[in-house]
Amino acid sequence: MAGDKRVTYTRRHAYATASNKIKVVRTPGGKHVAHYRKKKANGPKCGDCKIALPGIACLRPKEYKNLKRREKTVSRAYGGSRCAACVRQRVVRAFLIEEQKIVKKLLAEKIKGKAK
Repeated sequence: MAGDKRVTYTRRHAYATASNKIKVVRTPGGKHVAHYRKKKANGPKCGDCKIALPGIACLRPKEYKNLKRREKTVSRAYGGSRCAACVRQRVVRAFLIEEQKIVKKLLAEKIKGKAK
């Protein structure tokens, strides 16, 4: 016969909120106790395209302080905040803008040369 499955919270917070979720677990002695559940982590996302960043642990914000630096970032420019595709896009865009400036400068010199 199944015993009484009602359990009481072991911590001081008594309301069933998102941060106070429990799972009822039966111990080998036959008692039912409350195991506290941790909130699910979203993990870091790319600032541009909003996809999850690969290679970085998906944890709650407070848990990142215990990680090593190599676990919190990847070895690249914009390592922990942008995905590889977005970084590539930024590099190409910057290169094209610089090329455009050079072409503009050359055209201005050409026009100036013709005027003289």
